[in-house]
Order: sequence, then C-alpha cells, then structure tokens
Amino acid sequence: MIPVTTLKDRRVAVFGLGGSGRVSVDALIAGGAKVVAFDDRAETVEKAKAEGVPTGDLKDEDWTTFAALVLAPGVPLTHPHPHWSVLRAEAAGVPVIGDVELFARERRAHCPQAPFVAITGTNGKSTTTALIAHMLEAVGRSVGLGGNIGTAVLSLPALSGGRNYVVECSSYQIDLAPSLNPSIGVLLNLAPDHLDRHGTMENYAAVKRRLVAGSDVAVIGVDDRMSSDIADALAQAGRRVIRISNRFPLAEGVYAAGTRILEADNATQTEVADLAGIASLRGAHNAQNAATAVAVCRALGVPAAKLKAALASFPGLKHRMEPVARLGRVHFINDSKATNADAAARALASFERIYWIAGGRPKSDGIAALSDYFPKIVRAYLIGEAAKGFADTLGGAVDHVDAGTLEAAVAMAATDAERDGAGEIAVLLSPACASFDQYANFEARGDAFRAAVAAYLESRNKLTQKGVA
Repeated sequence: MIPVTTLKDRRVAVFGLGGSGRVSVDALIAGGAKVVAFDDRAETVEKAKAEGVPTGDLKDEDWTTFAALVLAPGVPLTHPHPHWSVLRAEAAGVPVIGDVELFARERRAHCPQAPFVAITGTNGKSTTTALIAHMLEAVGRSVGLGGNIGTAVLSLPALSGGRNYVVECSSYQIDLAPSLNPSIGVLLNLAPDHLDRHGTMENYAAVKRRLVAGSDVAVIGVDDRMSSDIADALAQAGRRVIRISNRFPLAEGVYAAGTRILEADNATQTEVADLAGIASLRGAHNAQNAATAVAVCRALGVPAAKLKAALASFPGLKHRMEPVARLGRVHFINDSKATNADAAARALASFERIYWIAGGRPKSDGIAALSDYFPKIVRAYLIGEAAKGFADTLGGAVDHVDAGTLEAAVAMAATDAERDGAGEIAVLLSPACASFDQYANFEARGDAFRAAVAAYLESRNKLTQKGVA
C-alpha cells in the first residue's frame, strides 16, 4: 500500500466505498488523515462500519472542515449532473479529487524520481498498459501495475525510485486528478465514448488531453484527427512528443508497417520487432499497442535489442481478442471488452471470414460506422437490447439472426462455422455494446462466452464419441 501522507492530520471526506474507495480510505488512514467515509447504499455503509471504517453521513457534516473530497471514479462529477456530494464540496470550496490524484501527490512529495507511466485512450489502454508492464518486467525492471486495469493505484507497493509505476487511467480518473504529471503520458486514440459522463466529444477529448499535457514525455497515437491535433499543439508548445501510428510511416516516432514495428529517428527507420506469429498481438490495433509499448520502453532507456523477445512473450489479456478455443479451422475469439463500435472495428479488421456475435446495451454511436467490415461477416448473431437496432443497420447487407442469448448465439455460430468450408474462420464475440442488459460487466459476459464455447465443444465431443457427428 502507498500511505497518503500529504493529507496528514486533515479531515477528508470519501464518497464511494467500492474497491478503489475502500483502498483510498485505508491509504488515507495509514498516512494520518482523519477520514469520514460514506456511500449512497446503506448496506455498503453498514458493512464498512462493521469492518472498522470511520463512516458518517456526509449530508450532516460541516463541509468547510474538509481538506478534500475523495470521490470514487464511478460517481458523476459533471454529467449528466453532479452528484450531491460534489455540489456540497464545491459550495464549500473543497477540492474534489480521486485516488490517482492522491498517488500523483505522494509521488511528487516523496519519490519524484520513480518512473510513472500513465496510459489512456478510448480503446486499447488495458492491453497497452499490461504490455508495457510485461515488457519492463521481461527486461528486468521492477514494476507496479495498477489503476483502471483492476488494481487500485494506492494498493501498489510503496513508492520506490527503483520501481516503474504503470497505471491505466480512465477519463473518469483523469477528471479527478487535476495535478496529474506522469513521467510518460500515453494517449492512444480518441473516439466517441462515455459522452453521458462528459457531455460532448470535445469535453471528453479535453479530459484525455490533460494526461499527456501534464507529462514530461507525451506518447500520442496520431491516427485520428483529435489525437493528432493534440500531438501537434503540444509539440508546438515545446513539449517532447513521440508520435505513434499503425496507418502510415513517420519521420520521427514509432510506427507499424503491417506486422513490423519500426522506430524512426531523423527519417532513419530501424525495425524493432515483427509481430507475425504472436497470437496475443494479432491485428492492426495491437500493432498500435505494440508500437506504443516500444516507444515507452525506449523512452525509459530500454535497449531496442531487448524488446523483440519481450513482445513475443506477452500472454495477452482476457476478454481482449482472446483466443479461447480452436476447432479445426474455426477460432473462437472472446473480445467482450469491445463495448463500442470503434473497439469492435479493430476485431473485425483482424479476421477475413467472421461469424459475429454482437449486441447488448447499445451506445449512441451504433454500428453504422462498421459498414466497411460487413463483407467479412458471413452471419451476425444478435443479442440483448441492441438486437433490433443492429438488425435494422445490417439490413440486407449482412445475413443476421436475433439469437436472444449469448449461449444460443454461440451454439448457432459454432454450428454454422463448422459447416463453412472456406479457409480460416472466426466465431467472434465483439459486442460493440455495454453488457449491462444481461451481465454485470464485460468480464462476466466474456466468461459466459468461454463457458458457452466449452459447453458446445463438450457436447460435440460426446456426439463424436457416439458416432453421431
């Protein structure tokens, strides 16, 4: 744990007692702060109180006595409207911050020499964060991996100058970290997402920009216009910027040419690695992730010669283009993390013949933007609340069926794919939707896909043994 000493002896309100909220409470107490913790769910407050957490109804508190409100990232800060605790804090002039801000303050106060890599972007940030951490560990660096990837940042090992802190940051976390200043800030890309929480695309982009604007070195993907404009503006302001692309060569930066990752310096290109045959880094989107990881490692002083083996040993992440099974020419791919069209596009671009499982709770962008990939889709199996809307978009361009449930979709897609005699085939779960209509989160949806594939294969094996199949 990283004790939060920068608020020692100060009164601090904490709202939200989920995973990161509870860790924030413990870290604040360990650092000597006087905490009052609360949550809108009475049962959560009672459980925390029984476990020794200093709770109190923040509605009854004198907010002028608080030095800060530490807000859980899932609690609305601005849109669709500020949470009541935010309004109370603002009325009293109390800063509203989050756990990433507390981490940044502690690092500045006690260990500014500790390398701090912060990664954000609409898509690919978890894979890139994990890949950077893996590569650094593979070359012998000590690493603390956390943030939005699943480990609360304040639960990482104590600050040390010899440890590299690699932290995934969501837009919600950046919004609560006004003084965020990583050694290396990464912005992968920008596409419409979380607009219910930020109001407009411009607001969303402005939040993401803050992460790289506050960094010593900004590593920025330049394949979308908004990110490219951010890179140009920072460079013009005299900041050190390393550009990344998987669409075109760069005179300076790191880019992907097919499966090859090249480092460009003064218009001289040097191949660092070839991703061909690395299943965990399949597809153009993973080429961007790999190019970004290479750029970060090089900025941290890792010799280029050591990076090829580090990339090749990356095991990948669950629910992100994850190969879960293979049946002859049929590959079963779990891409449950693809909760918007832009993320699904990356998966659809990675295969040539696809039986696509899509749907869930739709987002505002829909799937019309995926039309360029429709010729690759042999048949689509639609699930959840989005089924009708997706069917309307697919129209006569793609054969499709309303499968209803994920389990039914897997059985139908697997059966159809087995009967397909053409080349390599993907049964691909890449929903382009949130999961909340049928599952608690994308992880639960991905686990259900894995279970459904296993059930189908087991049933098929039994039939084969009986001589039926």
